[in-house]
Amino acid sequence: MQILKEFDSKVRQIAREGIVAIEDHLGADAAFFYGPIYPSLEKNFRDFIEDLKNDGSGRKRLVIVINSPGGSAETVEKLVHIIRYHYEEIYFIIPDEAMSAGTIFALSGDKIFMDYTSSLGPIDPQVHNGKEWVPALGYLDQVEKMIQKSSDGLLTDAELVILQNLDLAMLSRYEQAKNLTITLLKEWLVQYKFSDWTKHQTDQEKLGQPVTIEEKKARAERIATLLSDNKIWHSHGRKIGVNTLQNYLKLKIEDYSCDLDFRKKIRSYSEFLTDYINRHGIQSFLHNRIYF
Repeated sequence: MQILKEFDSKVRQIAREGIVAIEDHLGADAAFFYGPIYPSLEKNFRDFIEDLKNDGSGRKRLVIVINSPGGSAETVEKLVHIIRYHYEEIYFIIPDEAMSAGTIFALSGDKIFMDYTSSLGPIDPQVHNGKEWVPALGYLDQVEKMIQKSSDGLLTDAELVILQNLDLAMLSRYEQAKNLTITLLKEWLVQYKFSDWTKHQTDQEKLGQPVTIEEKKARAERIATLLSDNKIWHSHGRKIGVNTLQNYLKLKIEDYSCDLDFRKKIRSYSEFLTDYINRHGIQSFLHNRIYF
């Protein structure tokens, strides 16, 4: 028992040193977020952020090191309200991946830090159908395909039975989830991510000219629409790297691939905690300098 206590104490010490190094590097409070994003998380996350904010650093910037497979867009909205209540500026660091609702969460930040191995994903929020959480866009895509096959006279008897037994209320919820993700991204990208985008930097015809609010809204809508289009990505689990985000989606990413000191800080901390989480079979995990 004493050996286990000493081991846990050592783990806490190493984890705390790791996250403090990130805080010092970015001049921010820092938090580690691992796991799916579902409603049961909200109260724990609220208390977790309140305790960090009340620890006395006085910092107005929060950086979240996130590794998530996704979850509920409604829960993401709640988490964003919590962190924006306490902090003026939010950074996200993606050591590995933040998929689906995790991508939505990351896109609510003022800055996103990734290296060449990091990934975001298509925004396909999860909706609870009464039994399990299912990807809304994947479900809607399958329904759309069957409707098209019906119009073309190619629908099988089995598919006809499926269409006849569809829960229209659930279909409406899936549509609402899709629309919510696009609405949230359009709002957050303009308000936060694009806040310092004041002059055109890549459009040769407008180079150096001021960026209008209408142009910011148009860029945000394009990004949200592309990320929610499964016809482009073909898979709910498609990993979207830095080059695609910057060159195809025109989304500014803070690429730390060549910043070897910062990359070492991120990887040593994140991989240490991730290994600990996996070895103990933990599904969700939060950590900051005073929590764990």
